[in-house]
Amino acid sequence: MKAGVTKPAAPAPPALSIGLRRFLYGTAATTGAAILVVEILGAKMLSPYVGTSHFVWTAQIAVTLLSLAAGYWFGGWLVDRSQNLSRLYTCILLAGVYLAGTVPFTAKVAFACLQFPLAVGSLLASLFLFFVPLTLLATVGPFVVRVLTSAVAGVGGTVGRLSAVSTLGSVLGTVLIGYVLVPFLPNSVTMFITAGLLMVLAVVYFLVWRTAGESLNAPVVLSALGFFLGWAGVRVDARPPTSDMAEVLRSNSDFGMLQVFESFGGARRYYLNDYLTQNTYDPRAKQSVSLFTYGLHGFARVYTREIKDVLCIGMGVGIVPMQFAREGTKVDVVEINGAIVDVARQHFDLEPEKLNLTIADGRQFVNAATKQYDAVILDAFLGDSSPSHLMTREAFTAMRKVLQPEGVLVINSFGDFEPGADYFTASLDKTLKSVFGTVLIHASGNGNVFFVATPAKELKQHRTLDYEAMHATVQQQARDAYAGVRKANPASGVILTDDFNPVEFHDAKNREQFRRQLAFSMRPR
Repeated sequence: MKAGVTKPAAPAPPALSIGLRRFLYGTAATTGAAILVVEILGAKMLSPYVGTSHFVWTAQIAVTLLSLAAGYWFGGWLVDRSQNLSRLYTCILLAGVYLAGTVPFTAKVAFACLQFPLAVGSLLASLFLFFVPLTLLATVGPFVVRVLTSAVAGVGGTVGRLSAVSTLGSVLGTVLIGYVLVPFLPNSVTMFITAGLLMVLAVVYFLVWRTAGESLNAPVVLSALGFFLGWAGVRVDARPPTSDMAEVLRSNSDFGMLQVFESFGGARRYYLNDYLTQNTYDPRAKQSVSLFTYGLHGFARVYTREIKDVLCIGMGVGIVPMQFAREGTKVDVVEINGAIVDVARQHFDLEPEKLNLTIADGRQFVNAATKQYDAVILDAFLGDSSPSHLMTREAFTAMRKVLQPEGVLVINSFGDFEPGADYFTASLDKTLKSVFGTVLIHASGNGNVFFVATPAKELKQHRTLDYEAMHATVQQQARDAYAGVRKANPASGVILTDDFNPVEFHDAKNREQFRRQLAFSMRPR
């Protein structure tokens, strides 16, 4: 170029119509909502395989933030080279197609990642499934800001309006996923709907505002591929995981997917939460086939002279509360997941009218309680472990306050006593002993560990377990648990508090092994 000759300015892009400007703001709101839906829903879709521990949420949040950073950079780089909106909507279309593909492939990716430690496996699964679509969706912000900005003087207002619209979309997505979509739709359907909306958004742009000469072939083919993947994934997700069990119920809830299966010609009924078996029932005998139900009920009766009032923190499918109620005991039950009530009534012979049932968090209920009980039964599980806020010194102090002076707290847990694997058992024992006068541990040897604690100076046995009243298949396990009084090594654990409760970290190996076994047992064959 010769000296003194300036390069001609690039022609300004054509002015945007009012309709297109509004569509761009709608795009920012829609993609903002989609990002939050995918962030939350992604963790829900992975939870049946890798759990709901802080590792899983840390991985999902980290992947989301990494995707946003990459997407903001990529969007800025992309729009600086061309303000052609077809580029942006191609990114949105590809994000939709990719998310539709996560519906049939989430299980395969999750099972592949189960070979790694929980922290690594959950991060790899989140990266593979959600990094690409979230990155593509994050390009919208910088791209639309540049396209809408006609002068430097107005850039502040443009960025402010667009950020506000995108954030409001995110708020809407959060509310939808938390209060509407997760409780009432399967996760696979929700992800398919999210992917479908993104694909429709992109196709509408190409139909209405594509530039002259641009073909619709690619958007149509990609959309068709995405809808096929999503539809196929929803169909696969609806199939029973095993061929020897019939699925009689499936519903989503705020606390995971609920399923009921029958096998052996109707002789067994299984309740599953996020693919993990929570209880096994014999509908003909109307009895549980799970040891823990007899342990919770039985040890409360063994160590209490008379039970007139009992509090059950965690209802499950109602087996234990109903055992007490049929004996004439007044039973208060606090259960966090209201969706389980109808499931238990229809399939596990729950009679809620015989219980004083409250749908709430157990810790909140106990903190506000003024009544005193002869026994408190703690059987609250979220997937494969008890919620950590119910296993602290402060939580047990609140439970002690609602116990009669010689009442008992009975806890069902999964634990180990082997050195190096006994952190949770030792910590729970140590924490209970910091609050209660006496603590005793019964273990069956098959993973079930029962803690019995009392404010009194000693635990008195007033009777033995009634083995004849139990299902025949668990009588020997119950005998083993009754005889299996164990001691935990205090040096292996710490006192768990609200401020310091690192159980999920130190017990991760045990929990991921347990979850891996259960997840693979439900793997489609």
